[in-house]
Amino acid sequence: VQLQASGGGLVQAGGSLRLSCAASGRTFSRYVMGWFRQAPGKEREFVGAIIWSGGMTYYADSVKGRFTISRDNAKHTVYVEMMGLRPEDTAVYYCAASTGVAPRRHYEYGYWGQGTLVTVSS
Repeated sequence: VQLQASGGGLVQAGGSLRLSCAASGRTFSRYVMGWFRQAPGKEREFVGAIIWSGGMTYYADSVKGRFTISRDNAKHTVYVEMMGLRPEDTAVYYCAASTGVAPRRHYEYGYWGQGTLVTVSS
């Protein structure tokens, strides 16, 4: 599985941004696609994920109600729509793929894309 994340940038607090993760190389129906983020000096943090087959989503408490993950089957692409952004959301965001059951930990994901930087100014 190859993953390509994009869409990061600079946004003011309260603003919105949509990240994309284009996937290729496998049949994705058996995968969970996750988003993680890592701020400078901090550990990689789970943001949320979508179970490709069925589309069920789950999120970290820190983003619940502000971030929405979706997928486009035809484009093999997963999105995270981020609203109400806060300075503490500033991080490099990564997409990842797992064959686990509702995985939340980074070591449960075997495939990673390169990160895309999101900077939220106050």
